Amino acid sequence: MNKNEELMKLAYKAISDGKERVNSDYHRLKYHLMPPVGFMNDPNGFININGEYHLFYQLNPLFPKGKKVYWGHVKSIDLVNWQQLPIALSPGDWYDKDGCYSGSAVDYNGKFTLIYTGNVKNSCGNRETYQCIAQTEDNINFIKSSDNPVINNQPEGYTRHFRDPKVWKHDGVWYMVIGAQTVKEQGTAILYSSYNLFDWNLIGEVAGSNIEDLSFLGYMWECPNLLNIKGKDVLIFCPQGVEKQGDLYNNIYQCGYLVGNLDYKTGKLNYKNFMELDRGFEFYAPQFMEDDRGRKLLIGWIGLPDEDEAPTVKNGWLHCLSMVRELDMKDDRIIQKPAEEMKLLRKNEISYRNVEIKNEQVDFNNINGDSYELLCDFSWSAVSEFGIKLRCNETLSEETVIYYDVKSEKLILDRDKSGLSLKGVRKCDVKNHGNLKLHIFMDTSSIEIFVNDGEEVFTARIYPNRDSRDIIFYSKNGDVKFDVKYWEL
Repeated sequence: MNKNEELMKLAYKAISDGKERVNSDYHRLKYHLMPPVGFMNDPNGFININGEYHLFYQLNPLFPKGKKVYWGHVKSIDLVNWQQLPIALSPGDWYDKDGCYSGSAVDYNGKFTLIYTGNVKNSCGNRETYQCIAQTEDNINFIKSSDNPVINNQPEGYTRHFRDPKVWKHDGVWYMVIGAQTVKEQGTAILYSSYNLFDWNLIGEVAGSNIEDLSFLGYMWECPNLLNIKGKDVLIFCPQGVEKQGDLYNNIYQCGYLVGNLDYKTGKLNYKNFMELDRGFEFYAPQFMEDDRGRKLLIGWIGLPDEDEAPTVKNGWLHCLSMVRELDMKDDRIIQKPAEEMKLLRKNEISYRNVEIKNEQVDFNNINGDSYELLCDFSWSAVSEFGIKLRCNETLSEETVIYYDVKSEKLILDRDKSGLSLKGVRKCDVKNHGNLKLHIFMDTSSIEIFVNDGEEVFTARIYPNRDSRDIIFYSKNGDVKFDVKYWEL
């Protein structure tokens, strides 16, 4: 038995031993992807190939007792119902012995191919990073290339924080964008090119915090994606080490994007301002792909590096992935909407129209629960504040609140009373046009809120009591009208 086989056996034993305890946890989600046991982080290798959607993810089945980073693997035909497949990669070779870190997937001349970072700690405890390839003949069992690694460590001028390759094809040439750090500890994204995925040529930096007007963007850029939406090139990435600025950059680590035009010859992006991709508490390491219908699809990790305290840890698992989102562009800003396939999960629609709230709280006996979709259209002329209290229980003093402060023109997500563990408030600017649309997806321990048809998004983990199920609409110092639609999910 070789090292990879030993590690696979170890992983499957951990999954088998922990399955009953994990599945007994109330906070397991109903329609989000989670690890079978252990720790999940970055989505990887998101691809539409051979008529199916495939998605991989960072998996440590030994968590919290040990750390071995594998690639978990699922597939779907509709983006909402996922089939668990055998683990795709295990860290059993010299170039990935300390982790099969993040990467992407491509169709290479008809062959399903993964490109990932092999993480190594040498005998002195120093990091080494190798970009590696694995391929499959049956879409399930992946064989690492005998040519690995295809990129050894980092180019001159950079540290060995050099990882997370995202690969795509443009005008017949393969390109790779990879997250990096300069020797001056400045975050950056680097562009490579290749004709065969195995021989790579350095082109240059796409952008970096070593550029004056991006200097606030920290010491490392992780998980870059380069994509094109409506003729605009977009670099999505996760900068680490960004200082808080008012309502901006309030999380441990950030996720955002630059919009511009990429010069494929020099590698430089002629960008505009950096913008956050999600206004909530946890959204990181998103993975992009374009499907066979031409849709631009994105999925992210509802978690953050170094944030590993949650009530689920005692039951042997942690973290989940977001719903799949479809991307569009409006006024050089990314618009995010739930993939239309989410409608497949809807059950038992309930709706009310022209409901009036006059400085009061209103609820409905048949609109409540812990897993649902809620679509609300508000309108007003004079009011100081209004919103929705979700996962409420007055006896337990639990609630998660999304509300609009009309005077400050801020939309606010407050999870200070959301239940166990995580607390805090997040805000973003939303202009007062006298109307507001909130599209809310609640799961047993997560919430995703799409604002005004995806102009802003809030994502968060919450851990309410199973009896916190009420939904309350309210207004303060004025009147609000709203329409509401509700579906069980």
